[in-house]
Amino acid sequence: MNDVLDLKIKATQIRLDLINMIYESKSGHIGGSLSSADILTVLYYNVMNIDPNNPNWEERDRFILSKGHSVEAYYSVLADKGYFPKEELKTYCKFGTRLIGHPNNKIPGIEMNTGALGHGLSIAVGMALGAKMDNKSFRVFTLMGDGELAEGSNWEAAMAASHYKLNNLIGIVDRNKLQISGNTEEVMSLEPLEDKWKSFGWDVLTTDGNDIEKLIDTFNAAIASANDKPKLILAYTTKGKGVKFIENKANWHHRVPTEEEYKAAISELQELMEVYLNEQNIK
Repeated sequence: MNDVLDLKIKATQIRLDLINMIYESKSGHIGGSLSSADILTVLYYNVMNIDPNNPNWEERDRFILSKGHSVEAYYSVLADKGYFPKEELKTYCKFGTRLIGHPNNKIPGIEMNTGALGHGLSIAVGMALGAKMDNKSFRVFTLMGDGELAEGSNWEAAMAASHYKLNNLIGIVDRNKLQISGNTEEVMSLEPLEDKWKSFGWDVLTTDGNDIEKLIDTFNAAIASANDKPKLILAYTTKGKGVKFIENKANWHHRVPTEEEYKAAISELQELMEVYLNEQNIK
């Protein structure tokens, strides 16, 4: 799926699905799932070399969701891709479900359980190094939250990735500047973030993480780069993207909408979907 409009429609559907999951289960991390929906859509529908019918295919690209609490967007994408029945999304966070509140590798398509923040990059470095040692051509992607970059394990992993010249590794930071306790720069300042990654020996690309077309271009540039450095995509996003009353609000990091809020969020996204579908029909 390469058409930008098709991907916008897909990302909007993912947002609708994840809001339904959170509302029905009365649990979930809505803000970070909404901010990362476009990144996951571009990865799974445009960038990554995967086969949902053969989830253990040895040559598949690997993906690690380091910000594991934002699993609702991840599950929505995997279900839509056919890794498991979409109907199963209704069981999210309910008794006996496989769809627990953080990625669960008992589910096809999920490489590793995550959610202890700061570990995803270390796992991805190990996978990328293993690929190099085995002369495999697959790539490894990991999506980190900006709040988790206060964890020192990220920077140990960043140093190792550069040392081992892991040019098959692409890290993405969902830079929405909010974490559960407030603005990242007030909780634990990260800036100058781009310079930090560069100083650890990474190629750094910056982009609008909620712009499908720019995301495609940035991933293509990262993949096309011929040097031996790992790549870091600093994706500037809006927490809660897609629902105006949720956007840029730290208190929506982990919160369940009321019935009124739920209806308003669904209505807003459905209106956006109608706009995109009308554009598609005109084309």
